[in-house]
Amino acid sequence: MSQVLKTLSGPLSFNKLSSQNFPRKEKKLLRHGSCCFPINIVQSSFRGCLEVVNHVKSSHKEKTCLYDEGKLKALPHIQTLREFPREELVAKVVMVRFDSTILLGEKLDLSSQSASKAIYTIKYLHECGAKVILVSDWSRKINPKLHAQQTVADILSSVLQHKVIALRCISCNMPLKREDLQKADILLLDNLSEYKEEVANCSKFAELLSSEVDILVNDSFCQSHKILASTVGIARFCYASMAGFSLEENLRQLKKIAKTKRKPYIAIIGGGNLENKAAALQFLASICDALVFVGQMSFQIMCALGHSIRTNLVERDAHKAALDIVQFSYDKNVLMSYPKDFWCMNQCLPTQLEVFPAHGVPAGWLPVDLGPRSLEEIYSLVTNSKKIVWIGPVKFSSSCPHTGGASKLAQMLYKQSQCECEITIVGSTACEVIKNEASSLSSVNVLENASPVWEFLKEQKLPGVMALDRAYPFAIDWSVVYHDPSQPLVVDIGSGNGLFIMGMAQSKKDLNFLGLEINGKLVRRCLDSINQSGIMNAYFIGTNATSTFRSIVSSYPGELVLVSIQCPNPDFNKPGNRWSMLQRSLIEAVADLLANKGKVFLQSDVKAVAMRMKQQFLQYGKGKLCLSHDCHGVKINGNTWLEENPFGVRSDWEQHVIDRGVMPNILPSFVVEVYQVIRCMLAHFHEICLCRKLEATAVYMIGDTSEKLLDK
Repeated sequence: MSQVLKTLSGPLSFNKLSSQNFPRKEKKLLRHGSCCFPINIVQSSFRGCLEVVNHVKSSHKEKTCLYDEGKLKALPHIQTLREFPREELVAKVVMVRFDSTILLGEKLDLSSQSASKAIYTIKYLHECGAKVILVSDWSRKINPKLHAQQTVADILSSVLQHKVIALRCISCNMPLKREDLQKADILLLDNLSEYKEEVANCSKFAELLSSEVDILVNDSFCQSHKILASTVGIARFCYASMAGFSLEENLRQLKKIAKTKRKPYIAIIGGGNLENKAAALQFLASICDALVFVGQMSFQIMCALGHSIRTNLVERDAHKAALDIVQFSYDKNVLMSYPKDFWCMNQCLPTQLEVFPAHGVPAGWLPVDLGPRSLEEIYSLVTNSKKIVWIGPVKFSSSCPHTGGASKLAQMLYKQSQCECEITIVGSTACEVIKNEASSLSSVNVLENASPVWEFLKEQKLPGVMALDRAYPFAIDWSVVYHDPSQPLVVDIGSGNGLFIMGMAQSKKDLNFLGLEINGKLVRRCLDSINQSGIMNAYFIGTNATSTFRSIVSSYPGELVLVSIQCPNPDFNKPGNRWSMLQRSLIEAVADLLANKGKVFLQSDVKAVAMRMKQQFLQYGKGKLCLSHDCHGVKINGNTWLEENPFGVRSDWEQHVIDRGVMPNILPSFVVEVYQVIRCMLAHFHEICLCRKLEATAVYMIGDTSEKLLDK
């Protein structure tokens, strides 16, 4: 068992989650109001819990694969500005999609974590030597002073302590020009709220925004649940897209809501619109020990439990959703709590307030706040909890509360936060209350925008997050993966069924081989194969290598001597898709990490794909790549191609093409080579006309290693 636990921090890959049965312990009945529900005080399982699902054992090691399916699908591990190489930002043009509610608010609190991280994102980029372009939407609702773009630029200049220049190019439908970037180090584009193309995620508008932009940094959590041109559409036009420090912190706190290690865990739920939030409430019921309703939704829950509630207090068409939530909570042994009494307002005399039992509010009176008995029972639940999330306002009608129920709730939670209880406050109203009642928010997690949180709780993906590049979420212990991690490394991107990696690993024992493949089923199959065959110098990882290559390979202790990309094709029936995998960020990562004299082998059965891959590597290889001329081949139309695969081991698709009988006698191929210094050694390419055949492009590695790889 100890060996298995050690491998949990080792090599990991994505695998489908299977169910896990946690032991049940004795249940307790907690009475609340006129009904009681059993509450399971033991940690309950829920979708997405961490589980060992694939155990590959060899004679000298154990390999374990973990997959946090539920949470990784809704919130994948994305590339962040914190993890991105600082040197890669020098002289780059970086667009920052910032949150105007944070930086342009009327009451900007520079000491708050949200403001400090949003500011740090921009300052960090500026200090790294990047040209920064700021873009956002704003209105006078968040600050009456936001009259014009120049006013916003002046406010940002004051906040950042750096000159911000307003630049109107979107309104003129003119792309940003290189000379515009010389006007200042930090520029501000037009107000996005003035353009309908922004909310329509118009591709042409996104392309206009991306003019001259190299990197996108999304730092706007409040817009992450929307599909916008400035957060989603623009990502496809930038070679790298990542989260800023503010968005990263908000996502970190969002993930904490779904973690269930600390028990008892209760959710305090305010606000209304139960029908729209039904899926989120069921998710909360699946991870919490109690749901405490303190807002308009409590009337709907009381009605579903059979209590008589005035029709003007319940939502239309939400009764079935409320019944489903009650039944789901009962099946999960989750306590459901609702108010026992209310402070009510006389509708004829609005200044007259009186306390009534929850089931006995007379006609002419309107509930406006939690009563004393309700607060007492909430206090009893709060004081026994180790984790609490409060989402939504304490509000029961359109009228504002009059007795400070929200303030008293905030005081309870702040006091409990001093007793090692993890507190998360969600929503602008709840956050404002806790700020007024707490002397410090250092012990409280705060998410001021509730909309993305509700979408996350519904287990919906956040488009603004999904548009960003991925990063590999796990630290890899290479000493567990390979018998000798100091050996030179060969990486096959898009390894498929692993025929190339496993064939090479068996013939080249002095090298380590790594296959990166996005198809998790193929990865599991390959891991089973190397386990059964006893291969100790090969491994496979389930990942999208386009965005995770750098984070995975940069931690390898040995030298990267060869990268192969063979017949890239997400959809074999659509040749036009075959180059979508090869992006500038991947090419730059390969160029940075390849050892001196390292090589890249490119191959495709579609001529246009092979030629485009070659051109992209030469264009984005930072001057470190050129065609290799040390491989024996033949010339066709002025281009040198390899007569055959130089490794003697075919990939899955190469073998498939040969089996189909469409393989030519000569395999056209070319090689790109890495140099320690930037030199003008790029060959001139002539137009070539070839019949449909398996085109190959190759790049090889380190002196002796290159000869060994080519020696069949």
